[in-house]
Amino acid sequence: MIAMLLAGGQGSRLGVLTATEAKPGVLFGGKYRIIDFPMSNCINSGVDTVGVLTQYQPLKLNQHIGIGIPWDLDRRSGGVTILSPHMKSEHGAWYTGTANAIYQNIEYIEQYNPDYVLVLGGDHIYKMDYSKMLDFHKRNKADVTIAALEVPWEEASRFGLMNVHADQRIHEFEEKPPNPKSNLANMGIYIFNWDVLRDALERDNLVHPDSDFGMHVLPMLLADGMRMFAYPFSDYWRDVGTIESYWEANMDLIRTVPEFNLYEEFNKIYTDADYQPPIFTGPRAVIQGTILSEGCEVLGQVTGSVLGPRVIVEEGASVKDSIILENGYIGKNSVLERCIVDINCTVGDGVVIGCGGGGNIPNELRPKIYNTGITVLGENSIVPDGVRIGQNCVIHGETLPADYPDKLLSSGKSILREQKNNEKGAKA
Repeated sequence: MIAMLLAGGQGSRLGVLTATEAKPGVLFGGKYRIIDFPMSNCINSGVDTVGVLTQYQPLKLNQHIGIGIPWDLDRRSGGVTILSPHMKSEHGAWYTGTANAIYQNIEYIEQYNPDYVLVLGGDHIYKMDYSKMLDFHKRNKADVTIAALEVPWEEASRFGLMNVHADQRIHEFEEKPPNPKSNLANMGIYIFNWDVLRDALERDNLVHPDSDFGMHVLPMLLADGMRMFAYPFSDYWRDVGTIESYWEANMDLIRTVPEFNLYEEFNKIYTDADYQPPIFTGPRAVIQGTILSEGCEVLGQVTGSVLGPRVIVEEGASVKDSIILENGYIGKNSVLERCIVDINCTVGDGVVIGCGGGGNIPNELRPKIYNTGITVLGENSIVPDGVRIGQNCVIHGETLPADYPDKLLSSGKSILREQKNNEKGAKA
């Protein structure tokens, strides 16, 4: 079995976090990237041939994956291969759907002539042993097996759902139905017999140039009478596709008994982590329920938060229920609550972010993205000394005191500026 990992998604609902980064490349849990989870699942499951299909903003993601050394996928035979859209003869095309992306890489799959193809999304947080799913597939003599998760009934209409018989054989699909008959959700993890998948991709491509698994290929195979089964999965799984779900999944890591455990000796999550200096905490530092990554320097107070590599929290500063990504700098006596601060950001002295400031007013520019009280600073942003910023605000770029009338940015407001190179942060 070889794996095809779909990692080209833009992740527009993550707002400024994906302005210069594909969703699977977004940092998570301090030092990891979202794609590390399915990549690690592959090698932990004995799947050592992985094609990674990239498209949107692929530079950082490609650099992160490299030749696959952190996941032991730097192999002469198999290993990891980056598969981007490319020209064929006198024409070429972007990937236009999940199945279309696999169709455009049939030649790559053919060179391995696998019995089975594992198709994965690159943007979910979970641990799964795909070898157990393959055993289930073989036992049922299946043509297609789909990983399935029971979701709360009140949320079921947001998912693609499956209706199954007692033996888990699928007899009906429902795509985000208003009145669902089932709460068994499609997780976007598939095992196909390769001959079945190849034939389906070739046939559907003639009909749907934007061929998609959930919309087109799977319903077609069900109508053809193929043996399709739902593989029940009941462990931790999160789609971190929104600001709120991304924040919540990070917060899950720091509970007293974490819902999702990064510290297990088995099924480890691997990542491309350069050598980093040790963590330093000052004599008056207070740290509670927090993940600190390598190279952090905490002189103030941090509670219930996740800090990426080389984050500095100065004396008198307080960070609560927040995510501060790599190279962040939080100035003296600043207060941050329910914030996401992207890489290379600088927050000046005496700044207050996310603490009240007018209540939970949705963002005026992107109300469907920023509406749960979380304020977000995009990559390379700079906030000057002494300003107050409310909830559901967005800062992107180097801002100046003149951008804050009366030193205030009210809840739901945004400041978006041209980006400058701020690789290490203005003060860090």
